[in-house]
Amino acid sequence: MGCFPRLLLALGLAVALVQRLGAQESRNQAEEEEEEEDQGVLVLNQSNFAQALQKHKLLLVEFYAPWSSHCQALAPEYAKAAALLKEEGSALRLAKVDGEQEKELSAEFGVSSFPVLKLFRDGNRTHPADFTGQRDAEGIVKWLKRKAGPSAVLLENASQAAAFLDANVVAVVGFFPDLQDEDVRLFYDVASDAPDIAFALTNRSEIFEKFNVTHPGTVSLFRKHDESREDFLVDEELGLDRAELAQFILAQSLELVMEYTSQNSSRIFGAKIPNHLLLFINKTQDSQLELLRSFRDAAPAFRGQVLFVLADVNGEGAHILRFFGLKSHEAPAIRFINIESNRKYLLVADGSLTAPAIHAFCQEVMEGKVQPYLMSEEIPEDWDKAPVKTLVGRNFDQVAFDESKSVFVKFYAPWCPHSKAMAPAWAELGEKYKDREDVLIAEMDATANEVAGLPIPAYPTLYYFPAGQDKKMIEYRSARDLESFSAFLENGGEVPPQDDTQAAETPEEPQENRTSPPGSSETRDEL
Repeated sequence: MGCFPRLLLALGLAVALVQRLGAQESRNQAEEEEEEEDQGVLVLNQSNFAQALQKHKLLLVEFYAPWSSHCQALAPEYAKAAALLKEEGSALRLAKVDGEQEKELSAEFGVSSFPVLKLFRDGNRTHPADFTGQRDAEGIVKWLKRKAGPSAVLLENASQAAAFLDANVVAVVGFFPDLQDEDVRLFYDVASDAPDIAFALTNRSEIFEKFNVTHPGTVSLFRKHDESREDFLVDEELGLDRAELAQFILAQSLELVMEYTSQNSSRIFGAKIPNHLLLFINKTQDSQLELLRSFRDAAPAFRGQVLFVLADVNGEGAHILRFFGLKSHEAPAIRFINIESNRKYLLVADGSLTAPAIHAFCQEVMEGKVQPYLMSEEIPEDWDKAPVKTLVGRNFDQVAFDESKSVFVKFYAPWCPHSKAMAPAWAELGEKYKDREDVLIAEMDATANEVAGLPIPAYPTLYYFPAGQDKKMIEYRSARDLESFSAFLENGGEVPPQDDTQAAETPEEPQENRTSPPGSSETRDEL
């Protein structure tokens, strides 16, 4: 072979080597991009999402928006959870997707608000599981571990069963003759969604006998703190109802009296018991602390129907005083609330707050014999002197339903950042229309005043009450600026039609720009 062919061969080999090295480098770069992390949390996008699902058997993914205050609050806990798993050498991984940037992924998984957490298993992207645990580092880790491993232990003998109950404050045991039955699979599913409770099951006859279980398909909940037990009997014909069992466990696992704290709030509002009876006391005063005994004595009759909640006005309970129109010096006090309808009921105690009196009040509310009360501040002497009029519960109907005026009202919370941000534009609106006889701009502190039949889904909420006899009410849901407010008013309480360009520039008001009131599903952990 001549020199020239050899030279060509050498050049060809060199080119091939360079191409191979380049391809390898590209693969390495791609892998690095696919495994980009932020504080131990994988950063995913459309290009690396599928590969991440294939690589990690269990992957919890947070869909977030950078501007969301709820996402910002979750971020440090999410990163801490990732760090805890890494320290343990766990294969469980956490990831996040910027839902605003990655709109295709958000649409694929039905994400319309933030944050949303979904668990992907074995690369399956068609049926991710919604996260149902507590949104702190410990809660996230505990929930993931329950999802990863067996959700219930198998009890083989009576001594093992006794040790299991002794080791747990609340424990659930399923008694099933056939462990291959469909009811057992559903039992495991329920256990998987309740990481804070210990679950076990058995088919051993000696354990059935020890606990006097005769019904085939019995789920027993044991409470160590009061040495009690509640049984859930599976219907022999219909089989186990997963939702009913989950609600039974949720309701029966709670203490008779739950103290409101930041740690307990998610349990209180996640219990799916809409009726709450609250005792407000100052725990530093022995005379008030003694009332807790009467309160607790009245609770057993309403387990599963009414949640009994203690609020220390000298502690974290002070945060919810405003929601009931109470001041700390008014303790002791008892209030009943249905958190779905937001109706509140007042116990007027002629004498001491005894267990029979508390029981009777609770029973009468449940039977519809007590009228709800509405909060209202006193009417300010100068309520109509400023360009923006001040409304309270007592003067609302008279002003808002004045047949000669169209009234535009802002319902706000003094502490709400979104209400504060909107205040300048609302003041400008009041100034603009202060001389109009047919239009009135007003505002009402919705945390201290209530109006029958007027829902306040979030702060701020804006309602327009057009002049006339019909008592109509129109909610305003558009941009919050002077120009948009004015256009709405001049158009008779309707947002003017826009062309495509205008619509893109002034989208409908996002939920993130409103703060949900205490007790609503969005912020039940923020009461």
